[in-house]
Amino acid sequence: MSRHKLTLSVTILCLAAGLALACGSSHKIESVTIDPASADAQDYPDGKVPFVATGHYNSSPKSVTPLQADWGVQVYSFTNGTMVKLDGSISIDSNGYAQCGASASGTYTIAASVALPHSGPPPPCPLSLYNNVAACPSVIGTAQLTCP
Repeated sequence: MSRHKLTLSVTILCLAAGLALACGSSHKIESVTIDPASADAQDYPDGKVPFVATGHYNSSPKSVTPLQADWGVQVYSFTNGTMVKLDGSISIDSNGYAQCGASASGTYTIAASVALPHSGPPPPCPLSLYNNVAACPSVIGTAQLTCP
């Protein structure tokens, strides 16, 4: 292969790679699920429940487990149209391990979120109901944790 053809081939390859990177990836997350979908803290050693997120995508690989996500716990709910702070303390770490606090009683929502690429003004966001979750727009999966 002549030096001219090699230079031309390398240039075309670099342009194609640059175009592909500039256009972004078509591998987009569509939904998030959490396993287990519901858990009772009493059924786990020390009441520490391991939740695992799975991301579901529009192209291969179609699913990714475990999914790197921002974990949070619902700290507010709506009662008769009014936002109410939930009683009890639930903690969840960055690996998805949740634990009921001493005053927690009832069923709480665990959330795993993945932020989506976005430009422009921020859209309305339900994430203020959770602690420790990513900014909007996001894809969110939820599960239930029952505390004694």
